[in-house]
Amino acid sequence: MKKKFYLLATTMLLCFAAFNSNAATVTDNNNATTKEAAANMTADQKQARLEEINARVQEIKAMDKSQLTKEDRRELRDELKSMKKESRAMGGGIYLSVGAIIIIILVLIL
Repeated sequence: MKKKFYLLATTMLLCFAAFNSNAATVTDNNNATTKEAAANMTADQKQARLEEINARVQEIKAMDKSQLTKEDRRELRDELKSMKKESRAMGGGIYLSVGAIIIIILVLIL
């Protein structure tokens, strides 16, 4: 009887644990809209927006953050993250990891 109870309890625990892991996934729709907006911009508009972002980042770096409240610092951090995503979407470019560079070098040697 005890063995059946433990088997049932373990089975129920594993079932609920499997469903909870799927509920924790988060999707980011903001990133998709940023990429679409960047695709619709001309080169001059992208350059102007990147200059605006750089100016704002320099302004934030120059701020005295010791006088800010916790909520203000959080807002600044969120603003910087969103500007970073936006600048990456506009910047384009190719990024290579260290592993990819090593593989390319090995292929070239062979």
